[in-house]
Amino acid sequence: MSIPDGYFDIPLGKIAAIVTSLEMLAPPVLPPDPAGDWSVRRVAQPGLDWYRDLYSRVGREWLWSQRLRMNDAELAATIRADGVEIYTLAHDSGDEALLELDFRNKNECELVLFGVTSKLIGTGAGRLLMNRALQRAWAQPLTRLWVHTCSLDHPRALAFYQRCGFRPYRRQIELAPDPRLDGTLPRNVAAHVPLLG
Repeated sequence: MSIPDGYFDIPLGKIAAIVTSLEMLAPPVLPPDPAGDWSVRRVAQPGLDWYRDLYSRVGREWLWSQRLRMNDAELAATIRADGVEIYTLAHDSGDEALLELDFRNKNECELVLFGVTSKLIGTGAGRLLMNRALQRAWAQPLTRLWVHTCSLDHPRALAFYQRCGFRPYRRQIELAPDPRLDGTLPRNVAAHVPLLG
């Protein structure tokens, strides 16, 4: 489909994002782990309340809402599926990061979710989590690891993925309902995205 150059109105109640998909076709050389009081652990059977709370704390400022809109059965089927692995990063006796790896496609892994809570942004915790993600993913017989990020995410997210060895291969525009308008997320989050509608 060809889209002409120019400006286009976004319907009221919607948000628009530029989505960049990135891939890695071979394991990278990992930098040393940053110093910090963190530990990464796998959560084999994540509880739904635990998952929703962490997903919200990690992603609310970036308008993560897809998993919050799922009912219990949908969410359980998604995060407890064979081939899906959930990890968190523990800090000060609490879980402060969310990592989701999806190995369900043969020889491929999607880094579905990746993020730390706001109090750990810029501390090196994200680098540690990424090191563990890359080690775990490439321990499998992969030919491709991929991830996507968007213009609603943290402004340094795209550059971070590129520094980690991912290379962009696709760009898309995504329209979605603004989760602040239907109560999925509080109206006062994500001040970098104007609330219209």
